[in-house]
Amino acid sequence: MNSPNKAPIGIFDSGIGGLTVAKAVAEALPNEHIIYFGDTARVPYGIKSTETVRDYALQITDFLIQKGVKMILIACNTVSAFAKDEIIQLAKGIPVLDVISAGTETAFSHPKHQHIGVIGTLGTVNSEAYIRAIKEHNASTVVSQKACPLLVPLAEEGWINNDIAKLTLTEYLEPFKSLNIDSLILGCTHYPLFKEVIPSILANDNIEIIDSAESIANTAKMKLEAMRALNDSSGKFECYVTDRPQRFHELAERFLGRKISNVIVTHL
Repeated sequence: MNSPNKAPIGIFDSGIGGLTVAKAVAEALPNEHIIYFGDTARVPYGIKSTETVRDYALQITDFLIQKGVKMILIACNTVSAFAKDEIIQLAKGIPVLDVISAGTETAFSHPKHQHIGVIGTLGTVNSEAYIRAIKEHNASTVVSQKACPLLVPLAEEGWINNDIAKLTLTEYLEPFKSLNIDSLILGCTHYPLFKEVIPSILANDNIEIIDSAESIANTAKMKLEAMRALNDSSGKFECYVTDRPQRFHELAERFLGRKISNVIVTHL
């Protein structure tokens, strides 16, 4: 029987964006066995009802539990907003981390957090999940949000640093220039792809850019260290999807920054 330390980390998202989390986890924890699940047949989640999102999320959670994971990372802001408590209940003691909590914790780890900016999809912004999470830490912190829906298709097209991307980011980020924010949370797992471009658009090096993918990866590392559950041998990467879009491999390799081969189509 394998040691519990060698059990995989389960990471899931509604589609492909959560691969930025998988990449960050692989970099922070290179020895860990990672299982990634992308619900590509039913993406996007942001336009679906809370009940439907919860149902999908619990199906995926059960799949990961059956795979024997030692930790579950919710790499989807919509699921983090709508289904975290139900996932924790179903996991029955398996640690569950989510991008909203991790990003919020990181924002408050910096010296200045009087005014926090958040960019995300329409669904995440309208859920006000980041506002609730931030206010739970400090009720006096000011939160300014902006929905940036065009960034997802730009990221998936690979238009990260061209003129169209820069013009779109300039339009979306313009309000933050006059708001004197201390940090900006990238509240969508696609958005870390723009992390190198955003500081120049904001024209303010004092603003901390909070990458939710890096945040949850660092939280996972600290949690596993505390549990003494780190894998000390080389890990592997498995990828499961519910449908195989024609461009999945191309997009996945762009998000991960490396080649992948073992993508398995499964039906829940």
